[in-house]
Amino acid sequence: MSYENILLNKEDKISIITINRPESLNALNAKTIQELSAAFDELNSDTNCRAIIITGSGEKSFVAGADIKEFSDFGQDKAEELARTGHNSLFNKIENLSKPVIAAVNGFALGGGLELAMACHIRYASENAKLGLPEVTLGLIPGYGGTQRLPKLIGKGLANEMIFSAKMIPAQRAKEIGLVNEVYPIEDLLLKTKELAKIIAFNSPMAISKAIHAVNLSDTDKGFDTEIKYFGELFELDDKKEGVTAFIEKRKPGF
Repeated sequence: MSYENILLNKEDKISIITINRPESLNALNAKTIQELSAAFDELNSDTNCRAIIITGSGEKSFVAGADIKEFSDFGQDKAEELARTGHNSLFNKIENLSKPVIAAVNGFALGGGLELAMACHIRYASENAKLGLPEVTLGLIPGYGGTQRLPKLIGKGLANEMIFSAKMIPAQRAKEIGLVNEVYPIEDLLLKTKELAKIIAFNSPMAISKAIHAVNLSDTDKGFDTEIKYFGELFELDDKKEGVTAFIEKRKPGF
């Protein structure tokens, strides 16, 4: 499939999605969300793809929010439809994808941009990155999962502070509070993200898929039972047999 607003590159077992709207600081409009959704569907069904990186073009912005002009005249019904569609077609899809998604946050990650990064399973950021949820300055609240994912990542008190104040925080502060995993110079960000993706890509894809789903249920009453169930299921699959055999034979597994 061809895309207009994103670039999709496949490198061995790793795929890189780049949001390519530098003229608007890679802001999310409806078409970009549709293309991202399609790209994740494509990669999720690609058996050669083991890990996915998402980033923004240039060195200024990951995603500087949603395209406000697209919804400035919406009423309640259309606004709810916009949020629900975004959840179902992209943000929840990323969180529940069977393959790990790493955000390489290369600059501004504001509003929908931070919500996109938070939907990913892991976040690396560049030293120049600024992260925030400025929706209350528009008389709104985050609509793509910000009020739900941010408290789970950094705690309710800090999440309230970020959302209520609408202030941006620098990358190092984001790391201190657990919003991003690591911070690197902008010139090293993608390289370091690829290094992590390569490590992940050579581990068991079936085990990682089960781990994603189990971790996503960690704050529910189904978490422990799901972990036990998946742990047992994996004993019947080829990946477990290969992994254990390779360990015994003192060689690297070939998943």
